[in-house]
Amino acid sequence: MPQPPTPPAQVTAAEISRIAGVTRATVSNWRRRHDDFPAPSGGTDSSPLYDLEEVRAWLASRGQHTAATPSAELRTTLRLRERAGAGASDLLLMVLAAARRPADDLTGLHTLPDADLVKRANDASAEVADVVPDTEPVRFTAADTTVLRALLLCVRDEGAQTALGVLAERELEDSAASGAYRTPAPLADLLARLIPGSPLRVLDPACGSGTLLSAAAARGARELYGQDSLPVQARRSAVGLTLTAGEGTDVTVRTGDSLRADAFPDLTVDAVLSNPPYGDRDWGHDELAYDPRWAYGFPPRAESELAWVQHALAHLAPGGHAVLLLPPATASRSSGRRVRSELIRTGALRAVAALPPGAAIPLHIGLQVWVLQRPEPDRPAHQSVLFVDTAGESTAPARGGSRAGAAVDWARVSRQIVSAWTAYAEDPDGFEPQAGVARAASVVDLLGEVVDVTPARQVRGSQADIAPQDLAREAVAAREGLAAAVRTVGELASTGMWKAAGTSARAWRTATVSDLARGGALKVLRAAPGSAPGSSRTTVAETKGADTGAAGGSGERPPALTGGDIARGTGPTGRAPGGQAQGAHGAKGERDAQAERLPEIAVGDVLVRNLVGGTGPVARVAGEAEAGVLLGTGVHLFRPDPARLDPWFLLGFLSSEANLAGASTGSSTLHLSPGRLRVPLLPLAEQRRYGEAFRHVEALREQARRIGDLAEETTRLASGGLTGGQLVPEPTEA
Repeated sequence: MPQPPTPPAQVTAAEISRIAGVTRATVSNWRRRHDDFPAPSGGTDSSPLYDLEEVRAWLASRGQHTAATPSAELRTTLRLRERAGAGASDLLLMVLAAARRPADDLTGLHTLPDADLVKRANDASAEVADVVPDTEPVRFTAADTTVLRALLLCVRDEGAQTALGVLAERELEDSAASGAYRTPAPLADLLARLIPGSPLRVLDPACGSGTLLSAAAARGARELYGQDSLPVQARRSAVGLTLTAGEGTDVTVRTGDSLRADAFPDLTVDAVLSNPPYGDRDWGHDELAYDPRWAYGFPPRAESELAWVQHALAHLAPGGHAVLLLPPATASRSSGRRVRSELIRTGALRAVAALPPGAAIPLHIGLQVWVLQRPEPDRPAHQSVLFVDTAGESTAPARGGSRAGAAVDWARVSRQIVSAWTAYAEDPDGFEPQAGVARAASVVDLLGEVVDVTPARQVRGSQADIAPQDLAREAVAAREGLAAAVRTVGELASTGMWKAAGTSARAWRTATVSDLARGGALKVLRAAPGSAPGSSRTTVAETKGADTGAAGGSGERPPALTGGDIARGTGPTGRAPGGQAQGAHGAKGERDAQAERLPEIAVGDVLVRNLVGGTGPVARVAGEAEAGVLLGTGVHLFRPDPARLDPWFLLGFLSSEANLAGASTGSSTLHLSPGRLRVPLLPLAEQRRYGEAFRHVEALREQARRIGDLAEETTRLASGGLTGGQLVPEPTEA
């Protein structure tokens, strides 16, 4: 039976502008001025749609070839596919199949006739279908040829990880409808670091996109087991882990509800890492009443989190550790008191650490990390539990002063939690409390009427351990630092670095960054995720602010400055790829090769983050502290020719609100198109005058931020000391 004709792909005017690499206004001018511009083939008068192939033919006839990168082209074709009612999940296996072929093969596949391409794509997907057994087979049709060609080019030119990331943007990322949320990479790295030693076999029973298992692989795990109730997430996790895990790593991912239908009932592992679903009353309470996993008590209907805790413990070898991310209510709800009591009494609960709001979704609450250990029959139960409270470690609060959505200082949070846990694990009885941060509470003290293991409740008990003289010194130092910062701001604010331009605003000729780059006045570099070897774009690991303690399989990985670092005003917290990896084309050690090709930041480089919304600085000029650091994700690097462009002048104009708005795309999240930024054409001497003014503005902004931090620290110490008894008010004169 003949196949029905494939409907033509249609694009909007905005998509035409992205394809051609021009502004929307340029597309509007083309429509008005050129009679041969393709007529709308659908849509409405206010939102017309155009035949994609007709548009491409018209652009080619005028020598206006596509300016879109392969990943941008893939995004466009996916949007077109979504309009036809098709998602992106069936393309995941094709990414893996394409990643296993050399570049020449991908070029050959791209040029095949439609019917041959569809057949080869179906065959290739079937060959790798066993990465997630028992999922629906993939069947492509003639309607999929456009997106298949775009995917092949993206894998060939930018790497399989980039293609996988584009698919995730369209369908597989955070979803309120599905309840599937990605664990942030720095948080995943923190959880993996809390597993002592080097576990070889690691399980995540709610693996989602595989971020936690990837973090375990980066720390040496060689057998990765995952299960997820969403087939699309299981498939994505399997594909992503297969692409990134080091050579010799076994990846096994299954689909299904781990509590109701455990895919690994007889599996015993060294460690469990998981960010399980929260608040699920339909977790199987009735049908699982007599399940042997409930060794610490039958979890109440409202305590699905305690079911996940016991599921993790059931899969551990004696002495093995589990680290789970849980909501704060799990630590204190009265319905879970009996299970918590048994976890504490048997020594299974080793530590609870409170994270600041914004660490992971849901962003408005501070989640908690539970560290558990399966008791060993021949060893006595542990007699204490460690509590760490980092809930106050957020920086750069969100708009309106809310702490929800604040940027988390991952370097500091990770350092506090990991250092406290390491010291406690080595010598529980000799652990010294850290004032306001960490304290070990005895089992006897915890097994009371409430059995509340909320870190803030337990850590507050350590305030009395602080010597009054020590706390007074801290408070005085913070107060003096605050006073000095206020004086500095006063001096900066009183210095006149600008004046009125006259009766009207100054106007000048400008050039785009693309024009300046073509003329050799500057270079533009970016580290894009997942670039393939030989690509014109470089890559770093998908850390986006991962803690500096991360390490790859072949040793400590060099630091990389990320977009999050610029927003937080911190040093580099990202990491370049490390370890031996099976890359996009099967090349051993591809991550190491990628790291060698990453551009190093030099003094005078202007660094602008890609996501220009939110709070915190958008740009910085690299100084000695950044020199030699690798360029990380989410950052555009502008390297000016010092004989033609002043870096501080460049920073001022590149980071202006109007300039960023005109060069960004998106609605709630703005992605910067660096080539569209505009810079005034001024003599170098005049640039330097502007540069000094911009340098002054940045110093003022930095000191203002420092005042906020010091004021918060001063009031915290003073209030805690007065209420804790270490500080007393100064006597007042009668």
